[in-house]
Amino acid sequence: MYSDETLRAIIDALRKKGYKATPQRIAICKAALQTPIHPTAQEIYKKVKEEYPTISLATVYQTLKVLKELNLVQELPFFQRKIRFDTNTKPHINLVCLKCGTIKDLNDPTAQLIVEKLTNSTDFKVNGQRIDIYGICKKCSLTIKR
Repeated sequence: MYSDETLRAIIDALRKKGYKATPQRIAICKAALQTPIHPTAQEIYKKVKEEYPTISLATVYQTLKVLKELNLVQELPFFQRKIRFDTNTKPHINLVCLKCGTIKDLNDPTAQLIVEKLTNSTDFKVNGQRIDIYGICKKCSLTIKR
């Protein structure tokens, strides 16, 4: 799901800002990068705890906070007050299933074009963006039809 180059870039960004690239931080980064489901902090914690049984949920939250400050992850508040984390910080579209809650990235150049157009045609400096499209995913659509 991710390349060694991506992980190295994250480690370099951490070190450049004075943060240590501890084994736990690296494991948290890997867990966030390995899944396309936009995991919650709890889901990341559960995954990392398999390798580091003594890790705390607070460490996961603190690392995610640092990654957010460095623009390496985005926080995505969604249903039931769950905050999910997205490692894809480039302009893209999130396809959100209203039935199962699955979130899928749609890497369509349209999102980037919208951001570029806004930047070029206004005095508005874009610091971030989020485009969510809500509907029913294919898997849930098939279940409904039965």
